[in-house]
This record gives sequence, structure tokens and C-alpha cells, in this order.
Amino acid sequence: MGKRRVYEVAKELNISSVALLEVVRGFGIRVKSHMSTLDSEAVEKVRKKFEKEKQAVKEEYARKMEKRAARLETVAKKPVPKVAKKPPEKKLRARVPRRKRVVDEKAVRESVKRTLAGMDVSRVRRRRRRAEEGEEAVAEEAKLIKVSEYLTVAELATRLGRKPNEVLASCLELGLMVNVNMRLDRDSIVAVADEFGFEVEFVSEYGSELIEEPTAPAAELVARAPVVTIMGHVDHGKTSLLDYIRRSNVIAGEMGGITQHIGAYEVELEGGRVTFLDTPGHEAFTAMRARGAQATDIVVIVVAADDMVMPQTIEAIDHAKAAGVPIIVAINKMDLPGVKSELVKQELTKAGVVVEDWGGTTVCVEISAKTGIGVDRLLEMILLQAELLELKADAVRRARGVVIEAKVEQGRGIVATILVQEGTLRIGDPFVSGLFYGRVRAMCNERGDRVREAGPSTPVEVLGWTGTPQAGDSFAVTRDDREAREIAVKRQQLHREHEYRLRRHMTLSDLYDEIKRGANELRLIVKGDVGGSVEALCDALAGIRSEEVKLNIIHRGVGTVNESDVLLAAASDAVIIGFGVRAEPGANELREREGVDVRLYKVIYEAVEDIKKAMSGLLKPERKETVIGSAEVREVFRLSKVGAIAGSFVTSGTIRRNARVRLLRDGEVLFDGLIRSLKRFKEDVREVSAGFECGIGLEGFENIEVKDVLQAYTVEEVARTI
Repeated sequence: MGKRRVYEVAKELNISSVALLEVVRGFGIRVKSHMSTLDSEAVEKVRKKFEKEKQAVKEEYARKMEKRAARLETVAKKPVPKVAKKPPEKKLRARVPRRKRVVDEKAVRESVKRTLAGMDVSRVRRRRRRAEEGEEAVAEEAKLIKVSEYLTVAELATRLGRKPNEVLASCLELGLMVNVNMRLDRDSIVAVADEFGFEVEFVSEYGSELIEEPTAPAAELVARAPVVTIMGHVDHGKTSLLDYIRRSNVIAGEMGGITQHIGAYEVELEGGRVTFLDTPGHEAFTAMRARGAQATDIVVIVVAADDMVMPQTIEAIDHAKAAGVPIIVAINKMDLPGVKSELVKQELTKAGVVVEDWGGTTVCVEISAKTGIGVDRLLEMILLQAELLELKADAVRRARGVVIEAKVEQGRGIVATILVQEGTLRIGDPFVSGLFYGRVRAMCNERGDRVREAGPSTPVEVLGWTGTPQAGDSFAVTRDDREAREIAVKRQQLHREHEYRLRRHMTLSDLYDEIKRGANELRLIVKGDVGGSVEALCDALAGIRSEEVKLNIIHRGVGTVNESDVLLAAASDAVIIGFGVRAEPGANELREREGVDVRLYKVIYEAVEDIKKAMSGLLKPERKETVIGSAEVREVFRLSKVGAIAGSFVTSGTIRRNARVRLLRDGEVLFDGLIRSLKRFKEDVREVSAGFECGIGLEGFENIEVKDVLQAYTVEEVARTI
């Protein structure tokens, strides 16, 4: 027998690759990772060791059984002590007749039910029903229902198969004052369902439980292609790599210049298919994950050998780690003279990625996207990683997938790129996705050719929508048009009613309450003005010790707080800590919409103290800063009596005369103070809305230039409630 890889032997022995690596290294055999190879002699050594350990376990079990049998035999041989009986006359005279106590079994059962309703119901419980007299009690498994949060009482009754008045009565017994049209929160749904003997599993979107199909047996599942996203720093060769792969594979198009119609495409290799997602970067990748979509199986991080590890490279690594997706590193531009891959691997180690050559588990391939050197090996590593993941799907069921991107095209209407994850999508299928529904009128592949069906891991353009979905929305084929329309309408209603609840994320102000409810981790994103400040702040935060909660810095970087940081915080439920920096206007709008907590500091110890106080529940009322409007300086007027006036165009929000304002030039804050005057034409005004021009005078600041950005904001203290 030839050489075999570690993960293949581990699979055969039914153990993890990590456990097998420890055993092999114990024999003195040098192996780096699960991709390393073992010769037949090493495999035989491992097999004999496991057989010996199994035999030792069997012998130990047999000895325990023998000891137990001997102990039981000894107990059985012991004589039973006799108890002297009292004379009947004495017994009758001494005993006073007592009235038999009557136990209300129904009241006891009701009390037990209420107690169970207040307990942790996350685990599956087994119930016992009372059998007829003469029979043993029979254990039965609690039934399971899949529901979305905020169901009405009437909808919950339908799921439970009960009448609404029965569910209402149960709610009243639990102290819930509701009516049939009132919506129940998560805890109330669990408690009521428990009263009727049901366990509850919550789904992310309304209607997911209605269109759910039974999972096919493992034998009926088919292997599917891996879905790969390529990320990295700008100009490190992501696009060049994708272009080379497309040119060298027939299925992706003809030789030469290729016009890619959709943001995903397939590649046919000797070892199987691979589906690539051509996203704009980690922002789109994380935006999809923030909406609950895990569309990617493998992430390829491209690093240029002549430019080393850059800020966007670190961001891409952090985003991939936060998503829990396997990483493959591709060191690009190895065709250039004088480049050294070892220096790149050294910087990758500092970023938390240790490659196999350096004793880690991350696969690293040296390539040149320009000449094609190493690209075939990179594709081979992708297929090997996919084989290790054992990716399978049910190709027979109704199609399910995720929206990659959506747009409106003239003459075609709304067009969305769908990645089919399970089942087979066909022309004419009714579907629901996010807040909208439709029927598949036409499907196209990445070359613009019409197709009639698409299986698992296949990207296609779909036409036939009633509205434009968002990237990351789930896509599911329904039984008929009516079901799709009803689910979409209900989702729109729930979206309007509960949007503010769905957007809420952890903040420092409510951290102590989260700790009391069981939270055991605080995720942080740290941004600073220079690298030294970031390192100092991270070291200070890492020194905070707590038995209740641990700190996890999932990303650190230099520069202003941008939209990518807010997206990562939203997806990972993290808090953003900024030192000596401001938030970009787009990031401010996004954090308001996503409900992400952004804290900005100028002194390190203040940030550390706030984290400590939040963990102990002593955080003082925070000063909440709200950006209300932005304006761009188009012209500067200098008047002898008044001074410099910024002729500005309000780009977003509203500029108010009583608000504070900061002036930004190339992302740097040059002024932070009050508005001296606000005019529209020659009239003093109280505020100016977006889309209008105005003249703005700043209190004590004259150094105004064209293209400066004026950002108006308000500051208020928000009291913390415990």
C-alpha cells in the first residue's frame, strides 16, 4: 500500500485528525498537518496501538463487571435481621387512627408544569404519561415545532394544533395578559408550547418552517462543488487570478477577453467542479454573513509577495476567521525578481495565520496569476480541502439558496444572482426571498446563456421578482404562488413592526445585564490613529481579568472607523473601540441603522476604565453622539466684517444652527466647535435640509477650504438602566 494522508487514516479509524497527529508524533514521526502523508509502516503502527488500547478497555470493563457481580452476591448472602413484633393488643391500643390525606394529583401536575415552564428548555426533555392501572409509565419524546419569533396567539395555536381559546387559557395561567391577535416574544412562546408538551426551535425568518422539507437520508445526498470566495488587499492580484482561472477553463468562457455577466461562475477541473464568488471584497462577504447567510465554504486570501501583508489583508483574515471558514493562502507575484515568500509567511504569522511550512495548519501555495505558476496546485488544494469538508446536498428537494447580488436592468427588470445550495431550481418555480416573492421566468449562467435548471452549488441569474432583494437574503421555492405571496406579505409586516428589535446588538451599557443572562464573551474591534496606539490599547484591554466574561479582540487596525468595521461588528455582535480617530460619515449612518455600539476615546485609560465598569455594572451615563447632517464646502467667501463663510451644499441629513460641527479635511478633524451663523441666500435660518445650498460661519475658525466636509452633530447623555 502506498502513502496515505493523515485525514484519510483518521476517517478510517473514526477519530479526529488532531488526535491522530498526536499519536503519530508520539512515535517520533514528523508530520505537519492533516494533509501530511503516512507510509504503510506508520499506518500499521497506529492501527496496532488502537487495537491494543481497545483490548485494554474491554479487559478493564470485564474486571469491573466481575467485581460488581461479586459484590451483589455478597449482599444477597447476608441474613435479613428480624424485627420483633408487638402484641396485637398493644398495637391497637397505641395507634391512634388518622384521617387519610387526600392529594389533588391534578393540582400537583399543574404546579410541575408551571415550574418546568420557568426552567431552561433548551435541551430536549422526555415526558412520562400516566398509563392505565397495571401498566408501567411510558416515556415519550416531546414533540418539536419550528416557529419564528413574534407569532400571534392565533398563529401559535395553529402550529400547536389547538384552538385559540385553549392557548389563551394557558397564557392566562402563566400570567400573560394577551388576546388572540397579540404577538408573543421568544420566552412566552417557549413557555406556552411547553404547557402543551412541545419543544420549540426558532428559525431566523418567518415562513421558513412552513416550507421546510424533511432531510433526505445520508445515502441519498450527492456531493456538491465547493463555493470559494477570493479576498485580499487592493492590487494584490485577486482579479488577475480570477481572470487566469477563467481563461484556462472551458466552462467559464472562451479564450481571451471575457465579459462576466454575474458575480459568480463555475470552473470544471479534473477532480470536480469549483464555484467562485466574485464579490467586491470582505465588505460584501460580511454583509451576507450579517444577514445569516453562510454561502462560502472556503476563503482564499491573496497576498502579493512584493507588497507583503497590508491592512485589508488583515481585515480579510479577521472576517474569514469570524465566519469560521477554512483559509487557504495564495502568495502571488512569485514571478517577480527578488521576492521572498518567507517574509510573507512571517508577517502572516503575526496576523494570526500560521502556514504548514511553519508548523501550522493553514495551506499556503506560491503562485503567479500573470504566468499561471502554481495556480493548478492552488486549485488542487481547494479540491482537497473540499474533500475534507465532505460537502453534500439533497438535489431532489425544492430548491433553496442565497442571494449573491441584485440589480435593476433596463429592459429586463429586477435581476438577482442566486447561488443554489440545495435542491434543483427550474423554470416556472414559485419562490420567496427576503421580503419579496416571484416566479422564475428565466435563468442565465455566467456567460448569459439561458438554462432550464440549476443544481446545488450552481450560480444563476433569476428573472421574475416583485421587488429587489438584498445580498444575503435566503431564497426558497414554495409549493405554489399563493404560499409565496402570503409568506412575503407576512415578512414585510413583521419587518415594519419589529425592525428596531431585530437590529439591536450588544452595547457596553447593557453588557452587565448580558453577563447576568449568561453572556461569556465581549467581542471588540479596535481602531487607532497609529499602530503603536492600537498595540498599547490592545495590550491594556487584554490585561483586564474577569471570571464572568472574557475579552476577544476580533480585529485591530489603523485608520478611521469605516463601513467595513461596522459590518463586521454587526455580523459578530461586537463593540467598536476607536482611539484618536473619528467615524466616517457612511459608517455613522450604517451604525445607526445596524444598532452597533461605537465608542471613541482620546485617552487609553478611559477606554480601559469603561470596559471594566461595564463588566461590573458601574458604567456611568454615556455621552451619545448623533450625526444629524453633512455638508460639502463648494466655495469660500471672505468678508471683512464677518470673516470666512463656507458656501456649502448639504449632502445628507440636516444642518442646524444650534448644533455642534466638526470640519474634516482628508479624514482629519481640523475644527470641532459651534456654528456662528447659518444663512440661506441673505436670510438667517434655523436649519437647512439635504439637497439645498447654504452659507455656514464657524465660531473662531477661518481656515476653510473648498472640498472640506462639515459634519453637524448633537451630544446627549443616555442614562444606563440595570
